[in-house]
Amino acid sequence: MRELELERTFLAKFLPEGLKECKRKEIIDVYIPRSREHPTLRIRKNGESFEITKKEPVQGDDASKQLEQTIHLSKEEFESLARLDGKKVAKLRHYYKFGGKTFEIDVFCGALEGLVLVDIEFDDENEKDSFEMPEFCLADVTLEKFAAGGMLCGKSYKDIEPALKKYDYKKLFL
Repeated sequence: MRELELERTFLAKFLPEGLKECKRKEIIDVYIPRSREHPTLRIRKNGESFEITKKEPVQGDDASKQLEQTIHLSKEEFESLARLDGKKVAKLRHYYKFGGKTFEIDVFCGALEGLVLVDIEFDDENEKDSFEMPEFCLADVTLEKFAAGGMLCGKSYKDIEPALKKYDYKKLFL
């Protein structure tokens, strides 16, 4: 199924109160092919479910609008596909309710430890465009290439640190 995803991404300024008590799940992404700078094909372990997704921008470089196609996989299919030569990234996704919305707060693990991104999805363009960033967010990085999942995969915190310095981002830990 193809659907339009309207989303904005923010760097976290601090971890909001109550985050540790929120529902959360482990996410492991494998982006393929490794040879592409920004792969659009993603294999994901999403808690206890598995999927393969292709995400492509709808209009030029507008990362806030993407056409997304997802197919559910069995664990066996995921494990087989995850052996492909791809770029990996791991994170804990927290579902944080605030201001009547549910924010997906991704606390990265491994080589990207210290990075925390906040995603929010919208029902329509008006809502997306008029949304005001909450105080626990530092900056809108929706259009920043370095913050895209396909660009973060296979990287370390040190690799993206120059881009983060422009926002005076400080590492955050759970």
